[in-house]
Amino acid sequence: MSTPLRPVADRWGDRLPRRLGLWSAVAVLVGSTIGGGIFRTPAIIAERVPAPLPMFGVWTLGGLLALCGALTYAELAALFPRSGGVYVYVREGFGRLPAFLFGWSELLLIRASALGAIATPFAEYFLRSLGLDPTRPPYDGVVHWVAALAIVLTATLNYIGVRWSALLLNVTTGAKYGALALLVLLAFAVGGGGGGGRGDFTHFTAPGGPVAGGLFGLALVSVMWAYDGWGDLSFVGGEVRDPERNLPRALILGTSAVVAIYLLVNAAYLYLLPIGQMAHSPLVAADAAQIILGRVGVGLVSLVVMVATFSTLLGSMLTAPRIFFAMSDDGLFFKQVSRVHPRFQTPWVAIVLTALLGIVYVSFRTFQQLADQFVVAIFPFYALAAAAVFTLRRRRPPALLPRPVRVVGYPVVPALFVLATLYMLGNALWQDPLFTGLAFAVILAGIPVYYIWLKRRVT
Repeated sequence: MSTPLRPVADRWGDRLPRRLGLWSAVAVLVGSTIGGGIFRTPAIIAERVPAPLPMFGVWTLGGLLALCGALTYAELAALFPRSGGVYVYVREGFGRLPAFLFGWSELLLIRASALGAIATPFAEYFLRSLGLDPTRPPYDGVVHWVAALAIVLTATLNYIGVRWSALLLNVTTGAKYGALALLVLLAFAVGGGGGGGRGDFTHFTAPGGPVAGGLFGLALVSVMWAYDGWGDLSFVGGEVRDPERNLPRALILGTSAVVAIYLLVNAAYLYLLPIGQMAHSPLVAADAAQIILGRVGVGLVSLVVMVATFSTLLGSMLTAPRIFFAMSDDGLFFKQVSRVHPRFQTPWVAIVLTALLGIVYVSFRTFQQLADQFVVAIFPFYALAAAAVFTLRRRRPPALLPRPVRVVGYPVVPALFVLATLYMLGNALWQDPLFTGLAFAVILAGIPVYYIWLKRRVT
């Protein structure tokens, strides 16, 4: 029996076929971003920042930071359109040890918690659509099983091919973006009238509670979870057609679209619900829809959230395994993980590994634990990848390494992103030293593992 031929690498060094066009790349970004965050996070933000304008300011600041990150990554994505994205940027900018630490953190902290945090709202709304209460026994335990099954299903879809996953992602992304736009339109067109909990512009100027600086920073952590997804597109950079042109455009178009709809949706929530009511409304989208359309609205929103979170889970399962694939290709992980399926042309071992990790995490942790852990663990590397723009400009200037795209607003834009990330992480460490410190300790534990791995390879 003959051994299947190893796929030939293209001129950028990638072995996976480039099947994603511009709009599919935009759909990957938007689909990976708009999920449970915009349906679950607003209540957490309203609780931590209990004043209307500062609450809206957190969402605006988070959007600006996401745009700064996307503008910075546009240069890196055009320069290194490889599978693994952030892993490649960190490696090229700072070397193999920091890149290994990113992959190590993805393996133990980041990706599994992300999949769990995405799958949990899907499971909750799925049970609610069946008339079951996911917050009470025995259905609070069933949530974990349904979430695990959702991870298995999306992993299977990605296992059998990027083309079908991308097609489904395009359809579901368009559906959920349109549904959010419709929610905004109905909120202001139908939800007005004042009194009785209906829409009122005075909600934007009503007095709120005091805003503590530390809680503002923690709220920004939660907001960045909701915005996360703009970085995920980089992970499938090795499968985007005409990447020097399409990757930067998709990063900027997709992130701008997400920021716009998030600000509009939060404005709609605040118009319909006073901030105190928002803070006690974990399923805020359902409550907003009930004000507009009654019980029918709750059912429709449950369907929209299920589509949105399933789409995000599908996108995350599409992008995340490419990190482990890239590490394996680079000799920093077991070589079996870089296997490409001979029929489906997908990194099937990496997909199976990612799914198993997600199932383990979602079985034991809550939504907020998973979401906060994800942000605290991944943003040090987001900042490091952005900082690679500076080191690469110095060590490999445009005269030696031409840039198809350059960061708009350099050096201010990448510097703002890096500094804001450091503030956010420092505040998280100050406010919750045990949880945040444990995450950082796990990341740093990868240093001896890296040297043990190198020694093992040599011997």
